[in-house]
Amino acid sequence: MPFPSEPRPEPNINDIRLLVLDVDGVLTDGSLFVTDDGIASKRFSILDGAGLVYWKRAGFDVAIISGHSAASTVTRMLTLGITDVQVGVKDKLVAFEEVLARHHVTASQCAVMGDDLLDLPLLLRAGLAAVPPLAHESCKRLAHYTATTPAGHGAVRDLIEYLLKRKGLWDGIVETYLR
Repeated sequence: MPFPSEPRPEPNINDIRLLVLDVDGVLTDGSLFVTDDGIASKRFSILDGAGLVYWKRAGFDVAIISGHSAASTVTRMLTLGITDVQVGVKDKLVAFEEVLARHHVTASQCAVMGDDLLDLPLLLRAGLAAVPPLAHESCKRLAHYTATTPAGHGAVRDLIEYLLKRKGLWDGIVETYLR
């Protein structure tokens, strides 16, 4: 699929039912912590975790597709109730098509947030393409939405709030916490 030369059409936010996320540079700031004994770990934002809970509370699904294989990613996502987690993925487009089939949605019913070249095929096909502010320029060219908050510091929550507000669901989520 060639890089579009024309601006992309505005997405229909109300059609979005599934959120597909990259991890490094989206849910994390891209840092990898490695101890002296070779154990690697990542730092995730509680803000993004809260946003993912809000998205699921509104009745929508989440899938994770990461090129980097990390047990910490799987552990964090399972803690949030996200079970469709693929790590160590070399061909994200194949993984994306499998996710669509599992969730019984089309690409136009997905919002994808990615930040680097491996994410381009997903961003190109997604109903809504989103990026964090420091995403690669090629990804930014495909984006319908750029988060105002940096990756690993609430960029995913920023996207989720944007989607839920545009769907008219945000006030209902807030009300669930006022009881």
